[in-house]
Amino acid sequence: MTEYKKRMDMHTHTDNSPDGNHSTMYLCECAEQTGLRAIAFTDHCEVDAYYKDHYDRATFQAYFEVVKARSVFRGRLIVAAGIELGQPAYDPALAEQILSKFDYDVVIGSVHNLRGRKDFYFMEYDSFTDSDLDAMVEEYLKELLTMVQWGGFDILAHLTYPLRYMVGENHRNVSLNRHSDLIDEGETLPTLPYVRRFREFGGEYVTVGSDAHYAEDLGKGVNEGMKVAQEAGFSHVTLFQSRTPLPIPIE
Repeated sequence: MTEYKKRMDMHTHTDNSPDGNHSTMYLCECAEQTGLRAIAFTDHCEVDAYYKDHYDRATFQAYFEVVKARSVFRGRLIVAAGIELGQPAYDPALAEQILSKFDYDVVIGSVHNLRGRKDFYFMEYDSFTDSDLDAMVEEYLKELLTMVQWGGFDILAHLTYPLRYMVGENHRNVSLNRHSDLIDEGETLPTLPYVRRFREFGGEYVTVGSDAHYAEDLGKGVNEGMKVAQEAGFSHVTLFQSRTPLPIPIE
């Protein structure tokens, strides 16, 4: 696998996410040691559980720690302040209020659960038929499309999220192929045909990120992601600063 010079990880989580495990400062040290040029900390903020699960406090702490780390690592590592907004289209007014609190560099939009249901990670799949799961995938893609139409984010995260657990861990026969029309209206998958299709639709900005929740996973898959972007026809990947896309040549 090619080792690219300007490697960035635009999707990572600190211990300010419920499922994160390491501090912002420690992750910066690890990122520098592994040769990353830039890292974006995009801790979780589930809009539909903002007050119930105390994301109002966690987002404040996360932003404060990134500002501190940015000062310490200035000139050594680009540290971007980000947030992963889960389910923002379920309450757009609250989502916009959350984003107005801090000067974020990058906002990730994601859907982790369908309305009134658990995160796909926590669902028990044994009781569902493949037809049930396919219906859930379709509902999930429609929710993604609603979020895309809302549009208050910079990066669409892990379009294949439900399949991690339906297929990856439970080995069920579910795919996105039947739903290509919905995918075409939204964004892209992390596989070459869909990244190429995104490019054909006029897509300009593509980012790479590990979605790391542990220090040892920082930068994981970034080389592969950059290779896919290049093969799809992109000459640049994207770094976001102050919500502005900055193209970085793939070298």
